[in-house]
Amino acid sequence: MEPVLQIALDFVTLNRAMKLAEETVAGGADWLEAGTPLIKSEGLDAVRELRKRFPNHVIMADMKIMDAGRIEGEAAAKAGANIVGVLGVASDATIKECIEAGKNYGFEVIVDMIGVTDVATRAREVEGFGANYVGIHIAIDEQMEGMSPFEKLKKVAEAVSIPIAVAGGINSETASEAIEAGASIIIVGGAVTKAPDAKSATEDIKKAIVTRQKVETKWFKRVTGDEIRNVLLEVSTANISDVMHRARELEDIHSVVSNAKLVGKALTVRTYPGDWSKPVLAIDEAQEGDVIVIDAQGKGPAVWGEEATRSCIQKKIAGVVINGGIRDVSEIRKLGFPAFSKLIMPAAGEPYGRGEIGVPVWIGDAEIKTGDWVVGDDDGVMVIPKDEAVEIANRAMSWKEKESREIKEIEEGSTLGKVGELSRWEKH
Repeated sequence: MEPVLQIALDFVTLNRAMKLAEETVAGGADWLEAGTPLIKSEGLDAVRELRKRFPNHVIMADMKIMDAGRIEGEAAAKAGANIVGVLGVASDATIKECIEAGKNYGFEVIVDMIGVTDVATRAREVEGFGANYVGIHIAIDEQMEGMSPFEKLKKVAEAVSIPIAVAGGINSETASEAIEAGASIIIVGGAVTKAPDAKSATEDIKKAIVTRQKVETKWFKRVTGDEIRNVLLEVSTANISDVMHRARELEDIHSVVSNAKLVGKALTVRTYPGDWSKPVLAIDEAQEGDVIVIDAQGKGPAVWGEEATRSCIQKKIAGVVINGGIRDVSEIRKLGFPAFSKLIMPAAGEPYGRGEIGVPVWIGDAEIKTGDWVVGDDDGVMVIPKDEAVEIANRAMSWKEKESREIKEIEEGSTLGKVGELSRWEKH
């Protein structure tokens, strides 16, 4: 079959899903998917409304059926679905029941391989059962860890002759790659649903599908490691806090220089109040792009000033975070150096040389180790453990993209309460 673009409407409110559907259809979307979150939140009324609003479009109900294949497949079809999804990890009996129901009620069945270990073998099996499509699906949580669907897609393309759908972080830069790997149905979610201009984003992806050429985008790009710094420069500490469930904020640490963004790997220093020897010596040990994180027990006198700052600038060190005192802030502000501190004071201490460099330190409830990522802005400072950096960076960017879409809707005349339909989610 000729490649088609399917838009996954993974919202929890019908109004927002329908607004996005209108925009994507205007941008050239071929198929519309009532996403699993939407069906769970709104029920099959979501499918009914899509069928009513878009009578000439293929509507896919992402039911992720795991049991009761005939009943759930039939219900989705009667609501207006052309295609119904069942999980590949479901029993053979459930998948066969879906397929039989499809024959009776006139809908097609896609078997979603999410969670399947041997995708090629299972794809051959369900093709033998009579499935119309198989879907290669990298879960959102796996996408945040930098996983890609293309290796699995290639294996399945060699194993089956029925059309293959692919989902999992696809955007206008990777849609053509998906087709080359064997996909006929390009399923796109976040690259459109989180874009401020969904119509334009859809047009770009459609262009990539038709021309088989990459179209550059800034939306819904996920990193695997080398680009962590660039992503963390784009997102805010608020974004990071939201995806880290409000954890690992450095208590009472504030920006000394307004509008200064801090991003880098930590080089930690533990010292005593006012002892600025180890903090200064850490400058010589730090690498370009590092952040010096100093624990001076949250007390003065100052362990940092103008000369230390100028030394950091010479070595291209990204910034400093001080659980203690800083001085010479007027000069530091003129220099624009990202400095964050608990205290500001004129008095400096003495270089006694006590303390250690490169050891774990605690600021409030947060432990910081050398190599952890540190991000600071006008809201404060967040620390990301180095082994979680890829996932947190991707999740923070995803959150920023989600908010960008919501802000666009607010600017068009809505409000935050209406966008989130908050009153409907209140506990009673």
